[in-house]
Amino acid sequence: MVSEFEKIEKPEGPPRIAGARAVRPKDAATLILVRRDGAAPRILMGRRSGGHSFMPNLWVFPGGRVDRADYRAPHGTDLRAEVAATFEAHASAARGRALALAAIRETFEEAGLLLARPAPARPAAGPWREFLAHGALPDLAAVEILARAVTPPAIGKRFDTWFLMADAERLMSLDRRPDSGELEEIGWFTHDEALSLPLPQITRGMVRETLARLEHPERPRPYMRFRHGAVRIDAL
Repeated sequence: MVSEFEKIEKPEGPPRIAGARAVRPKDAATLILVRRDGAAPRILMGRRSGGHSFMPNLWVFPGGRVDRADYRAPHGTDLRAEVAATFEAHASAARGRALALAAIRETFEEAGLLLARPAPARPAAGPWREFLAHGALPDLAAVEILARAVTPPAIGKRFDTWFLMADAERLMSLDRRPDSGELEEIGWFTHDEALSLPLPQITRGMVRETLARLEHPERPRPYMRFRHGAVRIDAL
């Protein structure tokens, strides 16, 4: 399948130590929020701190690694049947749900936004404590799958990342709650504006993929991997 990912030649990240075995990729998920309340769709992006050793000062979508707590976090709605089926073609049902929950949690932690349904506040421990304290339960039904990308074996820090999308109208509010500060600033950008920002290569590809998905909802969902140093694109 044709994809912008075929232009990616040298993915960002520290190289693997010479002679060492390839690192097993860690499960991760990213959430692309789309606003449709203007003349053109806008997507949420945030700038990483200049103090980060990995991709400093670059603009990215909120997201991160799956935490063990994501496997048991409560949720207000469940994944839509077609989304669950796509996950389950590649992973267990529990893993697919955890990936979606991780993307929603990280969006709250990094951008202070709740993709959630109102619910009574409840006590909790661990990474979900502050989210649930806001009187919110994750809205998994709002999530759809955009793409999947696995960092190549030559990179020392590897991720198996699922890129997810959701309409910003499903947020409890566009007003930010206090967040972790990992993203130094956030903003809503048209696709042309986003492409003018300093972006990692994979993020640039996902910006274009988001626009293609909005224009053609039935577009195949790309699955990007590397084989023998070359990009391989399949459909999920």
